[in-house]
Amino acid sequence: MGHGSSKSDSSSGDSADGGSKPSRMRRLGRRLHLHSHHFRRRSRAHTTGSHSYTSKILKEEDFAGIALIRIITAEMKFKDKWLVCISLGEQTFRTHVSDQTDKPTWNSEKKLLLERHGAHIARISVFETNRLSKNNLIGYCEIDLLEFLSQDSSSDTEVFDLLDPSSSSTVGRISISCCIEDPVDTEKSFVRRILSIVDYNEDGELSLAEFSDLIAAFGNKLAAEKQEELFKQADRNGDGVVCLDELATLLAIQHEKEPLINCCPVCGHVLEVSDGLNSMIHMTLCFDEGTGNQVMTGGFLTEKEASSGWMFKLSEWAHFSTYDIGLRSGSSASHILVYDRRKKRLVEEIIDRKIVLSMRAIYQSKFGLGLMDNGAKEILRSLSEKQGKKMDSAESAKEIPNFIEFFKGQINMDEVKYPLEQFKTFNEFFIRELKPGARPIAFIERDDIAVCAADCRLMVFNSVADSIRFWIKGRKFSIQGLLGNEACSSAFVNGALVIFRLAPQDYHRFHFPVSGTIEKFIEIPGCLYTVNPIAVNSKYCNVFTENKRVVSIISTEYFGKVAFVAIGATMVGSINFSRKEGEYVKKGDEFGYFSFGGSTVICVFEKDSIKIDEDLLENSARSLETLVSVGMQLGLSIKKD
Repeated sequence: MGHGSSKSDSSSGDSADGGSKPSRMRRLGRRLHLHSHHFRRRSRAHTTGSHSYTSKILKEEDFAGIALIRIITAEMKFKDKWLVCISLGEQTFRTHVSDQTDKPTWNSEKKLLLERHGAHIARISVFETNRLSKNNLIGYCEIDLLEFLSQDSSSDTEVFDLLDPSSSSTVGRISISCCIEDPVDTEKSFVRRILSIVDYNEDGELSLAEFSDLIAAFGNKLAAEKQEELFKQADRNGDGVVCLDELATLLAIQHEKEPLINCCPVCGHVLEVSDGLNSMIHMTLCFDEGTGNQVMTGGFLTEKEASSGWMFKLSEWAHFSTYDIGLRSGSSASHILVYDRRKKRLVEEIIDRKIVLSMRAIYQSKFGLGLMDNGAKEILRSLSEKQGKKMDSAESAKEIPNFIEFFKGQINMDEVKYPLEQFKTFNEFFIRELKPGARPIAFIERDDIAVCAADCRLMVFNSVADSIRFWIKGRKFSIQGLLGNEACSSAFVNGALVIFRLAPQDYHRFHFPVSGTIEKFIEIPGCLYTVNPIAVNSKYCNVFTENKRVVSIISTEYFGKVAFVAIGATMVGSINFSRKEGEYVKKGDEFGYFSFGGSTVICVFEKDSIKIDEDLLENSARSLETLVSVGMQLGLSIKKD
C-alpha cells in the first residue's frame, strides 16, 4: 500500500485473497526494522548491567516528563573536529563529529526520561577529536532539566558558557534547545509516533488494514481477533478511518478495560499490561524522535567511554577492556566506575594506565602473591618511605601543576583555602585544607544522624557477610581481624561496615562521622598494600586486615561505640591525627589526614545501631562505589536504650 487514500486501503485490506497483506506487513517490518536497528545500537549499556528505562518501574508521581534536548551549535576558541557528550544518571549519549571548524554545528537530539526525585542535572561536554585513542575534554556546562518545567519563556533555545574543567574560565559557548513534554503531551506524542509507523500513505489517518497491522504489532492475540470491533469502536465519527485523536481515545479507554499493547513494536520488549505509564514511557523513548534531526548515539555509561577514539573501541571489541558497573576481577578490571551522589550520574575514576596494569599483575595473580610473600612487602614499605621524603622536598612543588592537570575536572581549586603558590612542597598541597563552609554538614545539630567522614568512594554494608558477598574478596576477612583483639567486641562482629576509599585526587583530610568522646587509639603494624578496588577485590591478599592501621574507638550517645579505622596504603606510610584521647568531638570536625597516596577509612558500627541511607546500600549491592563528600548524610540512629 502507501499510494492513494487510507479509505482505499480499507477495501483492499478486506479482499478475499489477502494479496495486499504480505506487502503491507513487509513494509511494516521494514519500518520497525529501522527503529529496531537504532534501538539496538543505542541500548548496548542496557545489556551490561546498568539500569535502564526498560527495567525500572516508575511511579506516576515521580514522572516529570520527557526531555527533548537538541545540541545545535557552538563557538570555540580554535578550529578542530568536535563532538558533544550528554550524561544524565547512568546513561551517556554522543553526537556525530563535526567538520574542522571553530563554529561546529550538530543539530543532534536525544529524548531523556525525567524523574522528579531522580537524576535531573544533565552534563554537556565538548571534546576535540584530534587524537586516535583519547579525545580531549575542552569545556562543559550543566543544565538542571527540572528548571525547564517552571520556565516561562517564549523560546526553548539558550546559549550556555562552556567552562574549563580545571577552572571557572570560559572556553566557548554552546547553543542548546531543551523542551519538556508533560505526561499529557508525551501520551499524544507517543500515539502520533505509533500512527506514523503504520500510516503508509502519511495522511494522518488509519484505514482498517493499517489499523489491523498496528494491532498485530502490539502482540495482543485477543485484540487481533476482534480488530474490526475495535476499529468501529475507535471510528467515533463513522467516516471509515481512525485519526490521531480517535486512536488516542481508544488506547486510553481500552487501557482501563483491557490494554491493547502487550509488547513494544520496536524492540519486542514484553510490557506489563497493567502499567500503562511505564509502557508509554518505554515506547516513547524506544521510537526515533522523528523531527528530522540526527539522533545521538547511546549505549554508553560515562562521557569518557562515549568520547573514546577508535583505538579504544577496537580494544573493547577485542575484549581487552570493558566498561561495566561494578568491578570484575582479573584482566577485565580496566575501568573503575563510581556513582556521583550529588550529580546522580556515573563517572570514571582517573588512574594511570601503567599503574592499573602493575596492580593487576601484583594483586590479581598467584605469581604476584608470591612476590608479596618473598620480600615485595618490604619493597613497598621502603618505596613509601622514599616517596614520602621526596614529596616533602622543595623540589616536589613543581609536580603540583602536573598533578592538577592529570586529574583535570576532579580537583576544584576554588574550594582550596590557600592559593597554589603558598604550597612549598607537594605534600603541603596534598594535605590541603578547604575554605570554611566548603563541606556543609548535614543536620549539624542532630547527633542521631551520622555523616560521611571523607571525600571518597563509599561502600556500605549491613554486615560483614554482605561486604564479602558484594565487595571484599580477600582471604578470611573479619571484623576481629580488622580491629584486632583489643578493640573488637561482640557488638562490632555483626555490625554495619562503612568503607571510605580516598583516591589521590581527593581532599585527604578525614572527619568525624558522629559526635562523641574518643576513648582510645590502637596502632596495628602491617603492610602498605594499595587500597584500590583492584587489590580489595583480589582473592589473593587482604589489604584491610594486613595493612598498617590505627583503630580509634568513639563513644556516642546515639550509636553506642563506633570503631574508626584509618588504614595506610602504598605511598601512605604516615597517618596523622589532630585530636587526642579523651576529647569530646562533634560530627564533621576534622580528625586527621593522610600524606601522599590513596588511603582508606573504615567505620564499624555496633549491630542494630544505624540505618544506612537506602541509596548507598543499593549502590553497594551492585558493587558500585558512591562518590560522596565530607558531611553528606550517611544514616540514622536506630539504637534502642
